[in-house]
Parts: sequence; C-alpha cells; structure tokens
Amino acid sequence: MSRLALHGGVPVRRDPLPYGRQSINDADVAAVAEMLRSPLLTTGPHVARFEALLAERCGVAHAVAVTNGTAALHAAYVAAGLGPGDEVIVPPLTFAATAACVMACGARPVFADIDPVRLVLDPQRVAEVVTPRTRFVVAVDFAGHSADYEALRAAAGVPVLSDSAHGLGARRGGVPAQSLVDAATLSFHPVKHITTGEGGAIVTNDLTLAERARRFRQHNLSPDPDTGPWAYVIDAPGMNYRLPDINAALGVSQLGRLDDFLERRRVLARRYEHELLRFETEVERPEADDESAWHLYPIRLRGRFSTQRRFVFEALRAEGIGVQLHYAPLHHHPAFAELAAGPEALPVSVDYGRRALSLPLFPAMTDADQDDVLLALAKILEVSA
Repeated sequence: MSRLALHGGVPVRRDPLPYGRQSINDADVAAVAEMLRSPLLTTGPHVARFEALLAERCGVAHAVAVTNGTAALHAAYVAAGLGPGDEVIVPPLTFAATAACVMACGARPVFADIDPVRLVLDPQRVAEVVTPRTRFVVAVDFAGHSADYEALRAAAGVPVLSDSAHGLGARRGGVPAQSLVDAATLSFHPVKHITTGEGGAIVTNDLTLAERARRFRQHNLSPDPDTGPWAYVIDAPGMNYRLPDINAALGVSQLGRLDDFLERRRVLARRYEHELLRFETEVERPEADDESAWHLYPIRLRGRFSTQRRFVFEALRAEGIGVQLHYAPLHHHPAFAELAAGPEALPVSVDYGRRALSLPLFPAMTDADQDDVLLALAKILEVSA
C-alpha cells in the first residue's frame, strides 16, 4: 500500500499539474510579433477582425471585445439598461463577477438555486423569485454546460443573458449556445477555451445593445461634428474597457485552434466519465441535445468521502494534482450573504459547494497527465479504505 504524499510518501508527480493552462504555439507567437510591427497597438484593425470572427463562431451578428470577462459583464448589464431599483436573477454557483457587476450598476442580484443534475439555473426556482422589478435573468454556462434558456425565458418572462465565460464552443440543439440568448459574455483568461492574455467580449444579435456596449467601453464618447471635427460628447459615464490589438491578434490566432481545443477537452471528459465510475464520485453529464464546451471537470464526492472534501483536496495537491474548487456558493461570502435567507438557503448549491472538486482539464493535458490524476485518486481511496 502506497503511503500518501500528504503523510510523507512519494508523490505521484514531482511537477505539479495545474487545473487549467493556456496552449500557445509558434503561430500564436508569430501573430503577436507581426502585430507589434504595425502602427497601431490599440483601437486598430485586429480588434475588428477578432470581433467579426468571434461573432461568426457564436452564430450572432455582433461581438464587442473588452479587457476581460468582468468588463464584459459590466458593459452588457449597462447596455441592457440595468440600473438602481432593478433586480437580476443569478445562480449562486458562479464566480463573484456575475453578481458583483449587478451591484456595480446599483441593482440587486437575486439568487435562484441550480438544477441538482446539470448545475445550471433551475427554471422552477427562477419562477419562484421573479418580481415586477426583475430586469433579466443571467444564466451561467457552468463548466461549459448550457442552461435551458427557453425554459428560463418562459419562467421569468424577461430577457435572458448568459455568463458564458465557461461556454465558448458549447452547442445546444445543434447551434452555438450564445446565439440562443439576448446577449452572452465571454472570458479569454488563460485557463479559458482561448486566451488573449486577458480579455472578454459581449456577443449578441441586438444591434442597439452592441452599440451601447461599444460606446460604454470607450467612456461613452460620441462625436460632435456640429462643434468641430475634434469634438465629442459624453452623455453618460463610461469606462475604458478597450481590448488592445496585441491581445486581439493572439485571439484571432487562438480562434483558429478552438476546434482542436474543444475536441481534446471532450476526449478527456469522456475518459474521466468512464474511469471515475470506480470511484466514490458523482460526475456531471450534459443533456442529450447539448454539446458541452467542458471548461471544467467538476466531481462531487460521495459515500465516506462526502464529508472529507478538505482531506481529499489536500491529499491530491500533495500528490502534485492541481485540484480546485469551482465554486463556493456566493451567499457564503460576506459580500453577498445578505442576499440569501441564510447560509443553508439554496440547498442544492450548498450541497454542491460542500462536496465538489474540479479535476485538471485543459487541451495540452496528455493521457499520461490524466493517468496521474486517476492514479492519485486511486491511491487516496486505497490508503483511506
């Protein structure tokens, strides 16, 4: 019986395996190097090209590139008209930005619990918290799985946006998931499906919303030709959320590799699903008509390990496996605690938050890397039996 590295044994890996990592090749480097020789490092043609390719990939008419995924959420909310007195329904199983950007607009996030199987917003729970102040619903494509947008729209009777930071490349009913909502936001952080270093975007078929987002990312500037060719008008506060051309050039190159990235993620996910049947875990499976983008591979511990998540987490880390948690329910953070009836409210999210771990999953991950993850899990189960 192998001794756990946590207890002084030899770890499965000497070089830690991260839960996610970018894939940069020579073509990506060349694209950025070529761009650096051009006259414009920002507000130049590479951003427009990246936006056009991104819109095409997402099956929509418009894409607005911004500095990061949080900026995309903020700009989308402002462009959708969110303001003081409004409410937005969000799941508690998401990164803080989904709700924090609602609050940045002076509005109030309202939590609705998640579906216990698919881990995305539950339309029945959404229907229970709709009020006359509900402005829209924000679905979160958690781990790369699409929500049932039509059911959410019917349940709430308001527009549906998606925080699709995990969802680039996901399809629902054979079409890009982002084309099925009123607007979607994306992230291009290095652990996401493609990277621009940092970056994000709003994608939509709504021309008005896209134009408002474009203005907001550049301080809400509008030209004022009546005054002079140099003049501009600012009719509302905006932000500098412009994505530099340096980042956009990398994004264009990365988009050309997206299909390969997605296929590798799906291969790894299928193997995890098969191999984890022998462990005390629950694995997530998208619905039959979904094609998940598999940003994360979350599992839920069960049996004797369902109350030992910290031990399993620390044991895996000691073995060199970069396991992570995505996420603690938002109402367990002090910043959002007052938005729920108490820490035990939203029970499906709470149960997930107590038992969940995210296993490493990224395109450059080899079969041998995945073998190490499975070996470390087996080692922990064997020693702890």
